[in-house]
Order: sequence, then structure tokens, then C-alpha cells
Amino acid sequence: MQVITAARPAWVFPFTGLQPAQFRTLVRLVAERGGATIADGRPGRQWALDLADRVLLVAAYWRTNLTMRQIGPLFGVSHSAAHRVIDTLGPLLALAPVRRRPVDQIAIVDGTLIPTRDHRLAAPSKNYRYSTNLQVAIDASTRLVIAVGDPQPGNRNDTIVYRTSGIQEKLAGRPVMADGGYRGNPEVIIPYRKPADGSDLPDWKQALNVEHRTVRAGVEHAPARMKCFKILRDYRRAAHTLADATSGIANLHNIILAG
Repeated sequence: MQVITAARPAWVFPFTGLQPAQFRTLVRLVAERGGATIADGRPGRQWALDLADRVLLVAAYWRTNLTMRQIGPLFGVSHSAAHRVIDTLGPLLALAPVRRRPVDQIAIVDGTLIPTRDHRLAAPSKNYRYSTNLQVAIDASTRLVIAVGDPQPGNRNDTIVYRTSGIQEKLAGRPVMADGGYRGNPEVIIPYRKPADGSDLPDWKQALNVEHRTVRAGVEHAPARMKCFKILRDYRRAAHTLADATSGIANLHNIILAG
């Protein structure tokens, strides 16, 4: 028996964080990307759920981080069917690359640790768990996520992951702000550091650092809001699926934030 269904709008917000109108927009986006034409993957069988319910299942899984044996019965399907729904539709919810941006658009980038159980990618990190390092970039004016990097082992510093995760290429040609942990990347604007001799910074540099911190603080909120989707607090699936999940959650974050 199916308990949760998109046919009842009251279920949408508690399990996705989206308003019903936002959820319908998301379903249309997935349909335009070919979600309605994806077969079940089982010979001679069709999906037990329609497209809206399958999208709801994926978003609810990301939001609640229930196990497959828990979320499957909520939608009236087996846990293996829930696996197939997430594997096939998850990539279609991904954040779309923004084709046109103003050349003076300021991006702010920061890294966050995602506890990940797949040790093929995760590594012991400063949060005392096996984690991956996820780079997130937002637009300084809209606070929307404009790019996420491919997750990297959590024992690597932000300055290295910025170059190896692919986010550097996604932000190429635009001003990028970050904290002092991104030294070694000349194109990234970071705060002024104290001289090696220990002397104080000039007043004008201190004033610029204050302004830098004020602007950069916005990026701290984006990963925090993304982690309202509890799957990013304890990722149990294979590590190669994490990139699609984080990109999809960034897309849902933007839909929620844009209203």
C-alpha cells in the first residue's frame, strides 16, 4: 500500500522542502530531460509509480536519508525498485550549468565535508569521520549555487581540491572570492595575511579584510542549507553517485531559495 504520493500536495513540503508549485516545476524539468521515457530496467515491466511520485521518492530520500527498506514501503514499492528509481532519476535533477553570466559576476567558493561511508573515496578528516571534500560556489548577489565540484577525499585541503574537483574550470573567467585556505590559486581573491615579521597590517588592508569577510560570509550558509537534506550528513551509497546527489540537492536548494 502506497502511503506517500504526489497526488496529495500536503505530502510534498514535509518530505522535500518544496512548495507544491515548485515541485510541479521540478517534475516538468525532469520530464523535459527525458525522465518520462526511462524504462524500469526490468524486461517486460513498467514503473509502478508515475513520474511525479518517482521524483518525490528521490527528493524524499535525499531529504530524510531513510534506508531503502524504509522508503520503499512508504511509496508502495520494493527496496530494489526504490534503488532503481534513485539511480535513474537522480542525475536528471542535477544543477544545470548557467550558460550566460555577467562577466563581472562575483562567485564565492568554499569547501564542506560530507561524511561518506564508501572508503574508496572518503578519507579520515578533521571532523573525525571518513568524509569527502565538496566545493560549493555561489553567486555573491543572489546567493544561489552556481557550481559544485566533484567530491574529493576529505583529507585534502581546499586549495588543492579547488583545482582537482573541476570547479576551477566552471568558474573560469570570473572573479572568485574565498577564505585564506585557498592560497596558491592566483585567480582567487583571499584576505591579506599578516607579514612574516609579525607586524600589523596597514589600516587600508584591515578595512579590505573586513569587507571581504562581510561579502564572503554568504557562502557559509549555502552548504548549511544544503545539509537540510540529511543525506549529506551521512552518505551511505556508492561514492560515484555522490556527485549527482550533491548537484541535485544544489538544484533543489536554488528552487527553494528562489521562491
